[in-house]
Amino acid sequence: MHTGITITEFLIEEQRQIKKASGDFTGLINDVVIACKAIASAVRYGSLVGVLGTADTENIQGETQKKLDVISNNLFIRRNEWGGHVAALASEEMNDVYHLPVQYPRGKYLLIFDPLDGSSNTDVNGAVGTIFSILRRPEGATGEATEDDFLQPGTRQVCAGYALYGPSTMMVLTTGHGTNGFTLDQRIGEFILTHPNMLIPQDTQEFSINASYMRFWDPPVRRYIDECLEGKEGPRRKDFNMRWAGAMIADVHRVLCRGGVFLYPIDRKLRSKNQEGKLRLMYEANPMSFIVEQAGGLSSTGTQRIMELQPTGLHQRCPVIMGSKNEVERVISYHLEAQ
Repeated sequence: MHTGITITEFLIEEQRQIKKASGDFTGLINDVVIACKAIASAVRYGSLVGVLGTADTENIQGETQKKLDVISNNLFIRRNEWGGHVAALASEEMNDVYHLPVQYPRGKYLLIFDPLDGSSNTDVNGAVGTIFSILRRPEGATGEATEDDFLQPGTRQVCAGYALYGPSTMMVLTTGHGTNGFTLDQRIGEFILTHPNMLIPQDTQEFSINASYMRFWDPPVRRYIDECLEGKEGPRRKDFNMRWAGAMIADVHRVLCRGGVFLYPIDRKLRSKNQEGKLRLMYEANPMSFIVEQAGGLSSTGTQRIMELQPTGLHQRCPVIMGSKNEVERVISYHLEAQ
């Protein structure tokens, strides 16, 4: 049996390095961990407990919700609303800020999350996960938390993480001191540190993009992918592999573990819908960027560091290019040349 460091022990050790730490943050992460364990259980049993298929509802993005979207959102809220650690929550599945019931104490943190990233994969038994980001409520804010309280650039994140529900359940976490991965040991019900100090290789021979949108791509993205596809005969002088899991969390986790670059760029099709990108800044791009950067990678829109974007709304979208440092820098250079 694995007897390594649990995620709670890991966080307590980090907390001990901070003078006057109250324990609120560790308590909040513990609540997030329990919520992710509950979601992992719901995902694992699938059709056996009747949780697959659509819920016949739409979220704020106009996307058809899966039953597990709704279940995961409710599980995450119920686990995190009562402990006195957060002032409010915000989710991909809710139009507005979620205000806590009056009987629960208010805390100093804001929790924003995508309860089930890649939920379209559930019906085909594909990998899915939960992404979350933690911010401090602005100094001097009083009363109920507002949307404006949440609209902070990603550089102000206190913590970001995700739980990946795959062959094993993993939680990957950063508090700004590197990126660490924990695997759920089902025998004892604890996340154990199995991937300490994760680092993304600076170079790669793998990329992840939805190639069905190739005809809509901007020239810099098309140039980069064309060069990769030309392999040893092209200017890169090496062969590349293409991977696409259909869930950001699964594709970025692969990049984190073995290198690569993940791209979901802006394109003509998205512009025709007046969208700034496909992925959401606050609960997808920012937390994943924090995790990737803390693992030695880079994250950009193509022209700007994602975590320096000033959010204008909870459900704002943005282009995403992240992963191995040298590859992301190359894509950025192609965008700059095209300006």
